Amino acid sequence: MKYRRFGRLDWRVSALGFGAMRLPVIDGDPGRIDEEEAIRMIRYAIDHGVNYVDTAYPYHRGNSEVVVGKALEDGYRERVKLATKMPTWLINSQADMDRFLDEQLGKLQTDCIDFYLLHGLRRSRWPKLLELDVFEWAENAMANGRIRHLGFSFHDEYALFKEIVDSYDGWTLCQIQYNYMDTEYQAGTRGLRYAASRGLAVVVMEPIAGGRLAITPPPGVQALWEETEVKRSPAEWALQWVWNHPEVSVALSGMSTMEHVVENVESAGRSGPGTLTEADLRLIDRVRQKYREYGFIGCTNCRYCTPCPEGVAIPEIFEILNEYYARDRDEATKAKYRELIAAEHRASRCVRCGRCEEFCPQQLPIRRLLSQAARRLEGND
Repeated sequence: MKYRRFGRLDWRVSALGFGAMRLPVIDGDPGRIDEEEAIRMIRYAIDHGVNYVDTAYPYHRGNSEVVVGKALEDGYRERVKLATKMPTWLINSQADMDRFLDEQLGKLQTDCIDFYLLHGLRRSRWPKLLELDVFEWAENAMANGRIRHLGFSFHDEYALFKEIVDSYDGWTLCQIQYNYMDTEYQAGTRGLRYAASRGLAVVVMEPIAGGRLAITPPPGVQALWEETEVKRSPAEWALQWVWNHPEVSVALSGMSTMEHVVENVESAGRSGPGTLTEADLRLIDRVRQKYREYGFIGCTNCRYCTPCPEGVAIPEIFEILNEYYARDRDEATKAKYRELIAAEHRASRCVRCGRCEEFCPQQLPIRRLLSQAARRLEGND
């Protein structure tokens, strides 16, 4: 395992962090984690050098923190720094902040959270937290030992990101979405560099775009990858691109199988700033452009949009819609849609209520994309 600076702290973090948002589940139910396998995966990662574990209150319908707490029994808690997040959209008072933190400490079976993040900051949430004096609350929580360091995760535009970074001198870390498709999206490269210049550790989420950059690529992209002398899997290309940036402290991967864990741990051992050549970086630029030509949809399968009140299978539909564009709009993908998505869960069931868009951290135009999916995949063009 390779280790990197973590902002101002006198501590080095593993290049790979374990993100507990996509743990293995039973029967496709995100609320039913396969605990035995998830614990085995988390402990394997720690045994092979991972020292940063990240979870959050809503992951896996509230069950991720419970399973992470179990995985960190038997001495594993002392071997890692643990990060979780305040569910900011549920906060209406400082009493709420205390209540959720105490609940999370109980779920995680720990007396202290190493890194406590304000979750999913965006323009609609930030003013309310300031009004509630979240920094006063955080200072008290650090003083009484329930949290050690304060940070935030972010889903909005760069101007707000800079405003938040500048609002408090006590930030230790920020968490941003960053991958080779998202260099100018949300905080983007500008945010990465600005946060690092201010001494914050930068934790990268979605380095593989929710797995979209790890699946078998469309033919045009695959042809580009095959031009290289150094052969890497699509997932490793995505991770190595993130790790190539010296400003990045740790890249989180939401791993769903032991195969993912083993592959990513091995990849982290080959990582480092400046590892990629200029030719590699030019190739990735071409891959980015090719994906955009195919119509890449930035859904990361975080599932914050679920459950849909009408039963629409939003993440699954977007996965197939991405494949439809990647496969040059072939009929086989439309057949796959009809086979895998039951009629009561299809895109045409959308009533355009907009609830999903309120929760989407990518701020995707979900209603418009579902309408597009109905036309393309259900033959309503």
